[in-house]
Amino acid sequence: MTVTTDTLVRARRRKFRRPPVTLIAGGTIVGIIVLLAIFAPLVTSYNPTTINLLANLQGPSAAHWLGTDQLGRDIWTRLVYGARTDLSVAFIAVLAPFVIGTILGAFAGYLGGWLDALIMRIADVVVAFPFYVLVILLVFLLGPGTSSIYIAITIVSWISYARIVRGSTLVAKNQEFILAAQLQGFSTLRIIMRHILPNVISQAIVFAMSDIVNDILAIVTLGFLGLGIPPPAPDWGEMMASGQQFLTTHWELTTIPGFAVVLTGLGLSLLGDGLNELLGRN
Repeated sequence: MTVTTDTLVRARRRKFRRPPVTLIAGGTIVGIIVLLAIFAPLVTSYNPTTINLLANLQGPSAAHWLGTDQLGRDIWTRLVYGARTDLSVAFIAVLAPFVIGTILGAFAGYLGGWLDALIMRIADVVVAFPFYVLVILLVFLLGPGTSSIYIAITIVSWISYARIVRGSTLVAKNQEFILAAQLQGFSTLRIIMRHILPNVISQAIVFAMSDIVNDILAIVTLGFLGLGIPPPAPDWGEMMASGQQFLTTHWELTTIPGFAVVLTGLGLSLLGDGLNELLGRN
């Protein structure tokens, strides 16, 4: 009886163990940035697109916490509204590749045959080219704008999810619970959707955190090159591009949005590592 009680106590301790530090740190950073983006109208009283040439290139003050840019627009305001723009586009852009890649990877891994061979050959071709090069090329061909960004990222990014889920599915389909489902005569669709996916999707979710970082960097790069979100909508990449001509005199115009990109990427990376560690415990 003593052994059983001790075992239960240890199991409860494992269940309620503190979450990883990386998960807490990443969640805190990302949470603060997301909250600032959501409540942007409450943390600033300025309009991110209003031009005031009489107040251009001012330093930090009580009226303008981070100063103003070359067009007199409040930098803090454009920073938080830029977070809203870039994060919303990045989070939406990751959804389609996640869904498409996860489903195709599960079917390819479970069914094998020509479907598996076709998806893997397409994946081999796509991964032969750098991610950012392909996204920039596709947006250039499709034209600037959020729709082009969504399409380009979807075309390129679903491959990674498909490969991750396919590998996990190849292992899962040989497990006893899958063999039992097959013996009971369950359909292929039911086995994949109700038995395979719930057991392999966690790795895709963890990867999505790092994939959002890639998407944000791609969006910022496109904005820097003039291929991203059309102005006057605030965008970190466009802020960096427009401020580089004043780099020697007003370095903050480029440095501040660049720091925001780095901080967001760090938060998402820590969040992904924390999720990976947390799921690995269970």
